[in-house]
Amino acid sequence: MTLHTRLFLSFSALISVSLLGLLLGVFSLMYMAQTQQSLLRHNFATLEISQRLSQRLGDQLVNLLAERPNMPALQAAQAHFNQLLDEGLNSGNPQSRQGFAYIATAYQQFLLVITQPVSMRWTLLDGNDFSQALNNVRNPLLALQQQAIESVSQAERQARERAQLIAGLLGLLGVAVLAIGVLTAQSIARRFGGPIEVLAKAADKIGQGNYEVTLPVSPIAEMALLSRRFGLMAEALRHHKAINVEAMLSSQRRLQAVLDSIDDGLVIIDVQGCIEHANPVAIRQLFWQHAPHGKSLGSVLARPELDEATQRVLEGQLLERAPEDLLVETNGEQRLLAWSLTQVCHFDGRSVGAVMVLRDVTEQRAFERVRSEFVLRASHELRTPATGMHMAFSLLQERLQVAADSREADLIQTVDEEMHRLERLISDLLNFSRYQNGLQKLERTSCNLDDLLTQTQQRFASPAAECGVNLSTEVEPALPQVQLDRLQIERVLDNLLANALRHSQAGGNIQLQARRHGAGVIVSVQDNGEGIDFSQQARIFEPFVQSGRKKGGAGLGLALCKEIVQLHGGRISVYSRLGQGSQFYLVLPL
Repeated sequence: MTLHTRLFLSFSALISVSLLGLLLGVFSLMYMAQTQQSLLRHNFATLEISQRLSQRLGDQLVNLLAERPNMPALQAAQAHFNQLLDEGLNSGNPQSRQGFAYIATAYQQFLLVITQPVSMRWTLLDGNDFSQALNNVRNPLLALQQQAIESVSQAERQARERAQLIAGLLGLLGVAVLAIGVLTAQSIARRFGGPIEVLAKAADKIGQGNYEVTLPVSPIAEMALLSRRFGLMAEALRHHKAINVEAMLSSQRRLQAVLDSIDDGLVIIDVQGCIEHANPVAIRQLFWQHAPHGKSLGSVLARPELDEATQRVLEGQLLERAPEDLLVETNGEQRLLAWSLTQVCHFDGRSVGAVMVLRDVTEQRAFERVRSEFVLRASHELRTPATGMHMAFSLLQERLQVAADSREADLIQTVDEEMHRLERLISDLLNFSRYQNGLQKLERTSCNLDDLLTQTQQRFASPAAECGVNLSTEVEPALPQVQLDRLQIERVLDNLLANALRHSQAGGNIQLQARRHGAGVIVSVQDNGEGIDFSQQARIFEPFVQSGRKKGGAGLGLALCKEIVQLHGGRISVYSRLGQGSQFYLVLPL
């Protein structure tokens, strides 16, 4: 028998028994109410007629005992009495009609007595014909009334007994329904509750990854089918998990092999900021015995600022400035490691951790330091003879008398220009070396950016007009004062504007902008010139690197700009597309 049939039969039996008991109770109540109503109606009609008969008999008696009887009134009372008798004889139960018939006979005899002349003068003395005839009428009336009252009392008693009987039957029926319901519920719970509970426990185990479950065996077709399908599902999940685990392990092994084969050190950090994995290169660079899983970078390397940087990256923020090299020392050996942190996000944008890339730059930094010292010393050594040569050439130029349009005049002008170019190159090398070696100091003053950009525009107004380039300024209103070395920032802006003019065509536009950005300000120089190739954008701030078709100088301008901006605690960057122009912007903190 199927589950649907069992449930249908069980609930049908309960509903049928309940409806049967309800119909029986309703029918019994309706029948009892109808019988009680009919009996009460007949008895109350009998009581009413008998009382009215007693009243009319009393009226006759009063009229007869008067000294001068009112015969019309007496006749009317007699007629009314006979009319009431007729009503009593035509209504009520047989027992009442029998009583009314007896009263009618006695009343006829009473009328015969009062029709005799002498009887009109009789009194109500015991033993005479008048009193005896009157009692023959009055006593049946009283008996009839008493009989009606007893009938009403008996009807009430019978109704109460029937109500108690019906209540008892309905109570027994309720107990029977309750017993059937309890038995049905117990049977359903025993047959279905146990297997369902076993299936629920099996589902919990599967949810925890344990697919070795025991499934119930039930004689009910639906439960057996459910258990079978549940078993098929568990088997499919077990197979799917085995395939996925194998694929995941294979992918993990490939990924670990790739990470371990990279020449740079890689440290994988989880969302809590703790170390999850480190490749052999990172372990070797940081002089670890093994990867310290579950610990933060700051605690392992004794540098709390690394934890702050990690937290910023995990929150999706950028580092405010380029991170300083890590100095790692062990067994008397010191190594410098350049590092960077990058957030790793899920496809839905949720952060799942970060990756730290380490590169050993000990030799590179040593080379840069030697190069910087060489450039600084060479600049100092070259500056003195170059200045002497320029002064001597100036004196020689004053003493030489050559024609203005002669070949000698052109050579003298060329030598003078190249001497000035050499002095600028030596000055740039010297300034760049000072910044890189930390010898340059800033003289910060409160500066109004609107005034700074306006004066910069005025300095380049004439060169821009000669090149046919439109130069404009856009400054956000109510910008705050910025503490900076105005002379150094002017050098940065002059360099950026000179580059923009050199790479702009006639009819082009160059715009100087300044606006508020969080806790700092952004100053930008934007042009619509030839633009910078994407492959060159990462290197243009390196020293001795030039880009674009129009090249000039030694390639130290943007490198010097970067050093000046970083010394102010800011950063400089570029956004450019080839053929669409470039925008150089520097972020200065307030």
